Amino acid sequence: MKRPKLKKASKRMTCHKRYKIQKKVREHHRKLRKEAKKRGHKKPRKDPGVPNSAPFKEALLRDAELRKQQLEELKQQQKLDKQQERKRKLEVNPGDEQSNVEPQQGSEEPKSKKAKPGKQNPKKLHCQELKKVIEASDVVLEVLDARDPLGCRCPQVEEAIVQSGHKKLILVLNKSDLVPKENLENWLNYLSKELPTVVFKASTNMKGRQKMLKVKKKKAVPFQSKLCCGKEALCKLLRSFQQSCGKDIQVGVIGFPNVGKSSIINSLKQERICTVGVPMGLTRSMQIVPLDKQITIIDSPCLIVSPCNSSAALALRSPVSIEELRPLEAASAILSQADSQQVVLKYTVPGYKDSLDFFTKLAQKRGLHQKGGSLNVDSAAKLLWSEWTGASLGYYCHPPTSWNLSPHFNENVAANMKKDFNLEELETNNAHSIQVLKGPHLTNRILFRSSGPTNGIIEETDIPEELARRKKGKKDSEDQGNDEETDAESSDAPPIEDTRESTANKPSDRSLTLEKMSQEDDDYDFKTDYV
Repeated sequence: MKRPKLKKASKRMTCHKRYKIQKKVREHHRKLRKEAKKRGHKKPRKDPGVPNSAPFKEALLRDAELRKQQLEELKQQQKLDKQQERKRKLEVNPGDEQSNVEPQQGSEEPKSKKAKPGKQNPKKLHCQELKKVIEASDVVLEVLDARDPLGCRCPQVEEAIVQSGHKKLILVLNKSDLVPKENLENWLNYLSKELPTVVFKASTNMKGRQKMLKVKKKKAVPFQSKLCCGKEALCKLLRSFQQSCGKDIQVGVIGFPNVGKSSIINSLKQERICTVGVPMGLTRSMQIVPLDKQITIIDSPCLIVSPCNSSAALALRSPVSIEELRPLEAASAILSQADSQQVVLKYTVPGYKDSLDFFTKLAQKRGLHQKGGSLNVDSAAKLLWSEWTGASLGYYCHPPTSWNLSPHFNENVAANMKKDFNLEELETNNAHSIQVLKGPHLTNRILFRSSGPTNGIIEETDIPEELARRKKGKKDSEDQGNDEETDAESSDAPPIEDTRESTANKPSDRSLTLEKMSQEDDDYDFKTDYV
């Protein structure tokens, strides 16, 4: 019988063996260093990013931000789907006999569920989130762009708020620093007859934001809202209503894209809680932000614009990327509503006959050229479109001459909306904020003709199924392409002329410009001297 070992074996070794191992290790490291020296030390290349001289820098940055957001949304949806599947499996709890049969069904169901979120129309999700915000809120803040307040009002949403019950509606005139003071006072007098309105200017200075972020990382300095105006007036108005109710209230913020909903919440909270940026429709789901112990604010996704609106309203209010739509059509619709003389002064372009002439002159002024040296009219249209949908250009609209109640309001509803609010204090605060604000320069003021209230979509049934249409269009185009190839092989006539005659009966804008250029070349007389 062997004696059991009481202690572990010692790890000691002879000095000769230890020194030999160390020598081998040193030789190995020396060999690796020599090989690395022969290869040369290459530093990892940093991403240079988009250069400032690139003409499409803003568009590329917008696309990158949108892609990041889409990826994040897909990840969140996949997580939610997995959580729902786990809950469903825990709730069901099948027996021993069913447990052997149902795993195969359970493995097939998640695949179909995972395929749904990508195919689901995002507009329907916006409608669902908007309904949740309206139902949960006691007070609804409808944010309006002070440059076109009437065009930012949605009668369908206001009617839904009135029908929902005892909910208060407040109008917030954001971006009021981009409008002349006289025009702002006229709009305030016009809108305050119907609903309580607040003059507001959110702190949305992008340059200052980046600097403050750097300081915040080093010293943890709190957010400074020196650029904000109208915060005290809105907070006092909400607190007076909360005190009159005697309970905690929830405030929902709604409005069309790029009106400044999230920036208003950040200014009230004095923190960057909600995502803010240049592209339209960044907020995709409701977000609850506690302002204090008694008041909580709910951020909502943007309102969906109905396709029955005018082309100018669709161009200014639809949350679609500029690259997805036709920029010439949208920019020309905006340009047709603006005063031509003030547009010429703003962009320092000579007088123009039509929108195409203006975009060619603007491209020549800004140096926007294509590869062949021709003027890039599309990029000039995108430039104008991005400026008018952003928060830097100062244009304004005149209020209607005669005041009438909206069709979804009456005198009793208007009186109930103003009830429980301290309107006298609101008037004094609005007057003070108007005095503090600095209006735009004379050269940056462009008169704009408003197309009236913008119709929105609230019900999911009213939204057309765009994905199905796109798939049908793709299939039809593929079938047409296959048919054309077979016809071309069978027929003797060239197929290009037939397709052009069948599809394009009207000449495009680019073809017209080329025809004009060719006519000018033909009319050139070599006998005369041109200076």
